[in-house]
Amino acid sequence: MTTSTESGPGASDIGRSAIKVRKVTHWQPNFSLSGPREPGTYLFQLILDQGASEVVLTVNVDDADNLFDWLTASSDVYYDLEREVLLFGARSVGS
Repeated sequence: MTTSTESGPGASDIGRSAIKVRKVTHWQPNFSLSGPREPGTYLFQLILDQGASEVVLTVNVDDADNLFDWLTASSDVYYDLEREVLLFGARSVGS
């Protein structure tokens, strides 16, 4: 998986370095063909905190299927900017 991160129009270097975890407020899956007999590219665009930041994840077909399911099923999703990790909310033990 590869990632790229961009700051929104209101972001500053100070705010960006201070905030380590942001809420995923919108997401969009994308697929593009690479060419004949070549695998395509699966991208997930994550909008963080209503546009304060954006992350684009490039994943393989299996990861795309799993990520789509997790994002669809989770009511709260967060992204750790420093560690580049998705966090799928808190759940009680046994839930």
